[in-house]
Amino acid sequence: MGAPSALPLLLLFACCWAPGGANLSQDDSQPWTSDETVVAGGTVVLKCQVKEHEDSSLQWSNPAQQTLYFGEKRALRDNRIQLVRSTPHELSISISNVALADEGEYTCSIFTMPVRTAKSLVTVLGIPQKPIITGYKSSLREKDTTTLNCQSSGSKPAAQLTWRKGDQELHGEPTRVQEDPNGKTFTVSSSVTFQVTQEDDGADIVCSVNHESLKGADRSTSQRIEVLYKPTAKIRPDPPHPREGQKLLLHCEGRGNPVPQQYLWEKEGSVPPLKMTQDSALIFPFLNKSDSGTYGCTATSNMGSYKAYYTLNVNDLSCPALLTIGNERKFLCPRAWSLADPPCPVLERPVLFISAFSADAWR
Repeated sequence: MGAPSALPLLLLFACCWAPGGANLSQDDSQPWTSDETVVAGGTVVLKCQVKEHEDSSLQWSNPAQQTLYFGEKRALRDNRIQLVRSTPHELSISISNVALADEGEYTCSIFTMPVRTAKSLVTVLGIPQKPIITGYKSSLREKDTTTLNCQSSGSKPAAQLTWRKGDQELHGEPTRVQEDPNGKTFTVSSSVTFQVTQEDDGADIVCSVNHESLKGADRSTSQRIEVLYKPTAKIRPDPPHPREGQKLLLHCEGRGNPVPQQYLWEKEGSVPPLKMTQDSALIFPFLNKSDSGTYGCTATSNMGSYKAYYTLNVNDLSCPALLTIGNERKFLCPRAWSLADPPCPVLERPVLFISAFSADAWR
């Protein structure tokens, strides 16, 4: 048996070495590019590069295999397509005002032997339209249950919808997806159902669309709701600590939707009612002890009524007094009196009068 032939080794060496140090195991004449994603209406740049051009020009063609640029020469009359850079090693073009129809696989070619190509997949994102809320027709009553619907068209891929009430998240139904007639974009919709309370009066129910084409920008629609609820009321005295001889206003402060339109004033043990009016205040021009008692204010709207109470104690101890106890004299004044009050005479009262005083009226 003869010695092993050196021919296979010589062939391997020839395949892996070329004059000038070129490494043929790596094809330097193979162009390369990258996939791109662009929002509809935006601009995309297609960049093709090659290390060894072999005295040939690079070419870009669209998904329909129409040549766009051959080197620096425009081949397709579309003013949206412009040359960015043309060198023996690079061909870059831009497409502005990109439409959904521009989506597809673009080809970069170099006409060496053999012809080499590289593909760039251009994905066009469809921007979702501003959502539309339907289902709200008129004012709601407290504890009513309502359903609102939200819809947005034109997204690609399909967008997601979310709900919130003010800053509070609402859990709506999962987003439903339907393909648009153009076969490229989608219409998404969602519904939310909730029970309203009086705190929801004037609340904004917001539907937001989330999509990568928006790049974090807010795209939402709000629906303000009105909730009708029964009135409440409280009585506020002015001044807060009334005393004999003063003018007193009792304000019946009603709250509700609609706001109370009628106020009925009554005093316990007094018949008939004192006053029925649209004015919420009961006025005492000059207080005296006979005005003491419990007063009720009934605030009424077409949603119902609410009665608030206030107890008025009128005391004639309206000025400071000097109490004489044996040889001692003590200066006392009512709780309702302060140094900011108008001046009044200091009355001197004997100790036997103490038993007639109200302990709560003095400090």
